[in-house]
Amino acid sequence: MLPQGAHTLTLGLGDALIVVDVQNDFLPGGSLAVPHGDEVIPALNRYLDAFARRGLPIFATRDWHPPNHCSFQAYGGPWPPHCVAGSEGAALAFGLELPASMTLITLKGTQPDKDAYSAFDGTDLDVRLRVQRVGRVFVGGLATDYCVLCTVEDGLKAGYAVILLQDAIRAVNVKPDDGARAEAEMIRRGAIPIRWEMLAE
Repeated sequence: MLPQGAHTLTLGLGDALIVVDVQNDFLPGGSLAVPHGDEVIPALNRYLDAFARRGLPIFATRDWHPPNHCSFQAYGGPWPPHCVAGSEGAALAFGLELPASMTLITLKGTQPDKDAYSAFDGTDLDVRLRVQRVGRVFVGGLATDYCVLCTVEDGLKAGYAVILLQDAIRAVNVKPDDGARAEAEMIRRGAIPIRWEMLAE
């Protein structure tokens, strides 16, 4: 049942799905685990199936850090080492049903002296979206208060309509309610929040 006042959305040409950083190090047991991060996988799989059945573009981002990345605590950053390029921790989560023939991978945070939370920061994602004539992006993944937030903000700045998949994101919550504040900020900036039941089949 839809929330009061909610409207269904229909997928079509010009839509793309962006799956942000659903990697082993961000899941329970990983070096930078997002609480309940594994809960995004079944939610994202529903969206992945919907996009795949319609032949719509799917992008998956990966943190792909060098061992001396500036975000790591040993080099002055706030985080423990995570998603080191080529490591098991940097691998996409087992169980995430990305259609291999349709999914385009975007690597970010590849330079040792530059952090990159956003999928658009230092990548060719914008170019790839425009080549496919995408005007609306659906964004889910990890983590709400960092990489999802920055990806949504940059997507809006670049002129895309952005749909926030509220049932397919989880937050780090370094400070209590960081995730809730991030969601509110994304919506304030123009992102449209939806859940699976709001997508028209």
